[in-house]
Amino acid sequence: MDDPPLIHTAIERHAARTPDAIALVDGQERVGYAELDAAANAYADALRDRGVGPGCFVPVILPRSSTLVTALLAILKCGAAYAVLDPAWPNRRITSLIDVLNPPVTIAETPHGHPSALWRPSVKPPSDSAQRPPDQVAYALNGSAPAAVFFTSGTGGRPKAVVSSHRAGTRLFRGTFAPFQVGPVMPQAAPVSWDGFTLEAWGPLLTGGTSVLVRDGYLLPDTLRALIARDGVDTVWLTASLFHLFVDESPGCFTGLRQVLTGGERLSVARVRDFLTLHPDIELINGYGPAESCVFATAHRVKRRDCDLPSGIPLGRPVPGTGVRVMSGPRPTATGTVGEICVVGDGLALAYLGDPELTARKFPTVTLDGKPVRMYLTGDQGFMDQDGLLHFVGRLDRQVKIRGHRVEPEEVEDAARRVSGVRECAVVPVAGEDGGHERLALFYTSPDSDAGGPRDVTPRALRRALKSTLPRHLVPELVLRRTRLPVTAHGKLDRASLLAELDQTHIPKGDQ
Repeated sequence: MDDPPLIHTAIERHAARTPDAIALVDGQERVGYAELDAAANAYADALRDRGVGPGCFVPVILPRSSTLVTALLAILKCGAAYAVLDPAWPNRRITSLIDVLNPPVTIAETPHGHPSALWRPSVKPPSDSAQRPPDQVAYALNGSAPAAVFFTSGTGGRPKAVVSSHRAGTRLFRGTFAPFQVGPVMPQAAPVSWDGFTLEAWGPLLTGGTSVLVRDGYLLPDTLRALIARDGVDTVWLTASLFHLFVDESPGCFTGLRQVLTGGERLSVARVRDFLTLHPDIELINGYGPAESCVFATAHRVKRRDCDLPSGIPLGRPVPGTGVRVMSGPRPTATGTVGEICVVGDGLALAYLGDPELTARKFPTVTLDGKPVRMYLTGDQGFMDQDGLLHFVGRLDRQVKIRGHRVEPEEVEDAARRVSGVRECAVVPVAGEDGGHERLALFYTSPDSDAGGPRDVTPRALRRALKSTLPRHLVPELVLRRTRLPVTAHGKLDRASLLAELDQTHIPKGDQ
């Protein structure tokens, strides 16, 4: 099989074939493929002058906009990789992530307290950019070249920097993955730092479709209705939490769509059944995949019969360029037997940037069918049924999903322990009605005042301190001080007892 095109070369092909087709919709602005490609060429020239080239990881701190997409495309044209950092994140977190990237330049509108050089991209490239030929700089790049870095929640007090290749993204958009066989018109509304950006922005652009940029913080049902009517949106990606909310609050908002992609958490069977009843002609696709296997590892078009399965809605079958095995140690499990879900193939991340030990542990080379194969150990548990469909059972560790965000409680606990006045702490996820996790609760103790320790910190002050260091999805909504944390008969922290203490109907969020 030929090597998949690089992300930017695939877009260049569309610019040559259909130059006037609409690539981006940004409010009232309509950007054609040729215009987007020419603007990215001009930005790439400016970045090369600032030392951006192969081997570089360039942080980008811009709000969702056509300027953001153009800047990312320019970085790729330089042979470098980008890392989109959310401008809403605390400055201290942004600075620490830039340190990991060690860039020659940071692309942002304003300084973020980091000594790296700052480049502010103009909203519009030079007026003669459409007439200028692209800079013919030859790079020996192929599909395995780094394209993006996604920061995910990690243990040990720091996020993981997942280095994703061009091939990891383009494997989904070469005409064999059903949702993108026809270039969709699709909102770009997910957090710009997620690997979901690859789905919502590059997915349409790599297949000749249109990415409609949503400037608001969240995609809401009324916004979706307007995008369908005004811009012809025919495909949407929603986390399971958002999908559930839309079905509950405004089930008719999907009318006019061709397909809905969802996932990231366990789907509510009741909501799925309601959706399929009201919208029998809209394809509902459940996708599964960690950032370490960019966007999706499996996908499944949901049918009504799936609602009757005791294990819930299936995760599906592997997407193109991807393989999935359920393993027990070094060996695959038998059909129907629960084991660890492991992923192989073109979607695998290249490494955790700056952490070779973790990379080796999570991406071992194993022998399958007599051949050495690089594999990612997801930590998820599941099984394959007789039809070859993957089903999710649970986690091997404490990692959870909160509204689609991957959360490692250890990272939150580490941040809390760094706050003066906190002695011990424990984070527990609070389950919602559907069994998925809805929010985080943090329990903590303070040093004894007569022991000469720091002054007590109030729950409100602790939560405020966490908001200054952690992104919003990692900040616990419930913060509770206790004189001690319960332990089991074996002397281990009793998280079940902590959960049993919660009276969710009487505890005001963030003010305990």
